[in-house]
Amino acid sequence: MKKQIISKYILALTDFTSCFLASFFAFCLLYLWSGNIYAFVPSEQLDDRILIHLVLTIFCVGWFWIRLRHYTYRKPFWFELKEILRTLIIIATIELAIVAFSKFYFSRYLWLFTWAIALVLMPLCRILMKKLLIKTKLYVKNTVIIGGGQNAIDAYNALMSESYLGFNVKYFVASNCDINLKKIGIPVISEKRQSLWELVTKKSDQFIIALEDHENEERDNWLRNLSKKHYRSISVIPTLRGLPLYSTDMAFLFSYDVILLRINNNLAKRSSRLLKRTMDIVCSIIFIILLSPLLITLYLLVRKDGGKAIYGHKRIGKDGKYFHCLKFRSMVLNADRVLSELLEKDPEARQEWEKDFKLKNDPRITKIGHFLRRSSLDELPQLFNVLIGQMSLVGPRPIIQDELAYYQEDVSYYLMAKPGMTGLWQVSGRNDVDYATRVYFDAWYVKNWSLWNDIAILFKTINAVIKRSGAY
Repeated sequence: MKKQIISKYILALTDFTSCFLASFFAFCLLYLWSGNIYAFVPSEQLDDRILIHLVLTIFCVGWFWIRLRHYTYRKPFWFELKEILRTLIIIATIELAIVAFSKFYFSRYLWLFTWAIALVLMPLCRILMKKLLIKTKLYVKNTVIIGGGQNAIDAYNALMSESYLGFNVKYFVASNCDINLKKIGIPVISEKRQSLWELVTKKSDQFIIALEDHENEERDNWLRNLSKKHYRSISVIPTLRGLPLYSTDMAFLFSYDVILLRINNNLAKRSSRLLKRTMDIVCSIIFIILLSPLLITLYLLVRKDGGKAIYGHKRIGKDGKYFHCLKFRSMVLNADRVLSELLEKDPEARQEWEKDFKLKNDPRITKIGHFLRRSSLDELPQLFNVLIGQMSLVGPRPIIQDELAYYQEDVSYYLMAKPGMTGLWQVSGRNDVDYATRVYFDAWYVKNWSLWNDIAILFKTINAVIKRSGAY
């Protein structure tokens, strides 16, 4: 418990320091720029402006502490980052209003520099401090998962994928164990061994109740017993697989154990589609301009063998409309003949091709093609598909007609969105995941679309490309 309290105060102090120092760094930049900070704020108003920023910094940390519970609850990285940025933008707007209504001298450069630095510095310091606290075990929280079925396994995998949460799963508690649970290697405690339970758990532990649908009575018993013994950190993971969860509103009927989930299909909203399309147009134009020297260089390198540098492969887009997905050519000129000969001679290659429509050791790929594929640079021409509206920067993986059968009942989700240059599949292992998982990622993306998710996936793509994870 002491470690959790220490971590809480360290994180709050880190946020306060980074937010307050943003104004100091802004003054330093303005001094380096002009040599005189009083050109941006009169000397008689300097103390008042610093005091205003100090009070707003305290309010910001208090908001994180009391309202958003950032120092008490553990939230996934991208969810927490969204709340940090949104709060800072609101605080920046409040400072702008205070300066305007108090009739202080307003310098747009001082205000802009201060909050631009805060928007970068504060999240960065929070992330680095959390990683340091996790590394030193101060922020690590021992976790007990209650359940022995697939829901418990899914809960464990989800927690392990978010190291930012700082959860250390010590035990599973279950009466019946799934065979796959034993493969994880975490000790399993029987519910009946209460004496052992008392020895291995503490009040400061995190308890995750991840029981199955038919175990409602056991779930209620656990909630009652944990509450009676004053365990505070309790979470329940219900078996709601397949439901759109992002932007879903929850309500309940008074005096009844009935939860109402209002499902929001964000991609069905005209405003959401307009926002996504605007982002695609603006970003694709910027990327094309910035990457034009690289695009021209790659075009000339691929053209060396005399063939076309860019080809369009027929793919299925939104609403089932066909389009030509542009790529730098990474294969030899007679690729179709090479493939057919290989599949006739090599049964293993045929089996691999029929499974995923890909070959790990593909003889059709050229020397420059290997580099393009490993670095994902072969997909850069798709920026033009995005610009003209056939694709999106982020979306489901563009597929061919034969692959539609693999989507089965989830094909409707695929056809609801434009295919993307990148997506959940690309940032979650790419070719290292099986086809059923790819379909799951595409369906999840469409059901849970938000602009913030698109931004998160774009940043994750950078990391995936650098690591070249699952690329071939």
